[in-house]
Amino acid sequence: MDELELDQSRRRRKNFVIAAVVLVFVGLVAWYLTSGSSDGAGGGGPGGRGGRGRPAATVGTAKAAALEMPVTLAAIGTVQPITTATVRPQLSGVLFSIHFTEGQMVTKGQLLAQIDPRPYRLALAQAEANLARDDAQLNLARTDLKRYQTLLKQDSIASQQVDTQAATVKQLEGTVGADRAAIGTARLNLAYTAITAPVSGRVGLRQADIGNYLTPSDTNGIVVITQTTPIDVSFAVPQDKLPTVQAKAATSDGLSVSAYDQSGVTLLSQGRFLTFDNQIDATTGTVKAKARFPNPDGKLFPNQFVNVNILVDTLRNAVAIPVTAVRHGAQGDFVFLLQPDKTVKLQTVKTGPANEKNIVILSGVALGQTVITEGADNLDDGSRVQLPGDAPRSGRGNRSSGGLFGWLFGSGSDNGGGSGRHRRGEGAAGGDNGSTPADGNQSGERQQHRRRHNADGGAQ
Repeated sequence: MDELELDQSRRRRKNFVIAAVVLVFVGLVAWYLTSGSSDGAGGGGPGGRGGRGRPAATVGTAKAAALEMPVTLAAIGTVQPITTATVRPQLSGVLFSIHFTEGQMVTKGQLLAQIDPRPYRLALAQAEANLARDDAQLNLARTDLKRYQTLLKQDSIASQQVDTQAATVKQLEGTVGADRAAIGTARLNLAYTAITAPVSGRVGLRQADIGNYLTPSDTNGIVVITQTTPIDVSFAVPQDKLPTVQAKAATSDGLSVSAYDQSGVTLLSQGRFLTFDNQIDATTGTVKAKARFPNPDGKLFPNQFVNVNILVDTLRNAVAIPVTAVRHGAQGDFVFLLQPDKTVKLQTVKTGPANEKNIVILSGVALGQTVITEGADNLDDGSRVQLPGDAPRSGRGNRSSGGLFGWLFGSGSDNGGGSGRHRRGEGAAGGDNGSTPADGNQSGERQQHRRRHNADGGAQ
């Protein structure tokens, strides 16, 4: 029984010793990792300020400058031609010929197509013949009326016969007038067989072919003409911007409007603000507006979507910095200001109008101050930085690649530190730490030679 208790006691002591060794080992590992990370990362404060081994971040900078910044109002617009005309025949007939090419620019009055004119020429000839017949009858009736009036003065004819003849003359005059109107109608119909362009513009795709029988009720017509020079762009303006735009549009200079492509990069055309609609759309809170563009090169195409920029005002001598310098956080917009000691200061700002490169700072940055434009992702208030032209700062060396076990058992060394440790066994018999490995090896060989000599003497 005593032996059993003694054995259990030994096992408990053994387990306690093992646990103590494990705890010591874990503690050494934790200390190694934390000290190594602090040496390598240097985190002593926000952004690594005061870190022992972390190098200063290299950043790009720019100075706040005074610029003229345009104040623009952006909107999405749709290109609309001033006139869109569907060319239809004004009378029925067979399409006789076509005198345009699809996509061609045409002028007002230019011949586009021809309907078979022969039936309408015959109708004109018939109307002219009827006029000649009725005109001859009218001349005869007028001659008879004069004769009857002479006989009436001689009391040789009844007055009733004179009155009847006068009525006949009036009737024939009306017939001749109707014949002349018929001739005018026939000539007009004959002119309508030649289909001309009602407006100047670009013709679209042909909707009818030669030989088709056309009527004025055709929905598609022959072709569609759109007026492209000049051309309008319609867009919507928020109702809260309406007074500002109205006030600027009422001036003698008016409002300049620029039209860009869908990417907002390529300028297509520049024009002038034209007018507002007469009421606000209550569902969207916007009012429709139009701008007119000369469009001489035809870059604006009907029904094209464009980005519209309305030049409302221009700020003179505004403090502006690059757009990349402004960052966004929970407290609002902010920038990093470069300090004389090569640290940065976090500064909240109030921004104004912006373009593709620069943004106006209404408050927070003074003219001539330097802001961080690149490399600010890992910065914080007070972080130390360096500029691209500065010399790199030397830091403490990192531990060698011997790793944790090399550090624990002496196989590792500190790079860039003081004197390094030699591996165990190298120059162990060399005596002083200052001896070289070669001296240690020679001393070990002399000791081995003495041991062999003593062994040989004992054997004898």
